[in-house]
Amino acid sequence: MVCTTKRRSRRTRRVLELALGLGLAAALIWGNISLHRQQALADRVVRLHILANSDSEEDQALKLQVRDRVLDRAAEILTESADRAAAERALRAALPELESLAADEIALRGYDYPVTAELADTAFPTREYDGFALPAGRYLALRLVIGAGEGHNWWCVVFPPLCTAVSSDLAQTAMAAGLTEDDVQLITESESGYVLKFKSIELWESLRARLAPEE
Repeated sequence: MVCTTKRRSRRTRRVLELALGLGLAAALIWGNISLHRQQALADRVVRLHILANSDSEEDQALKLQVRDRVLDRAAEILTESADRAAAERALRAALPELESLAADEIALRGYDYPVTAELADTAFPTREYDGFALPAGRYLALRLVIGAGEGHNWWCVVFPPLCTAVSSDLAQTAMAAGLTEDDVQLITESESGYVLKFKSIELWESLRARLAPEE
């Protein structure tokens, strides 16, 4: 009787170990697929990231005024950009102009904060916008830092111009800039659809960061 109980215990343990192994393998596969999709998407867009001087009501209002000025001009600059590579070239060439525009807007509003504009590889959390969402990950971003850059920041997408597109035109705007139907489906699915996918990307990114060797 004792031997039979031990054999059953060993079989149960082996079944559990097998189930855990299969679960881990499935998680690894799903994580790799999710990261691949996020990276493919990131390779086709340029984010916009504006950091306010502080969280004061005045500085937060100034951030949005600078956003509007820069976003309008960036949209004009990127009109002829057919893909992310072309958009990056156009924005890099226009960085001094965009920085100057931001400085002019800041001075116009009565402030003397310095401002810097750059294109940088930037980490973003999952973010929901009007009609679409983007998963967490690293994206090329047009970054403007106002003053100390210690206030809440504003994120959106400068290429394709999704944050200025009418919701009904999102898919057309995205695909005209080189996004695929799969990309569009990923970012515009109903909340129950993309939240699960995006959370899996966040979890996988977190796990990968923990396992990465220290430099």
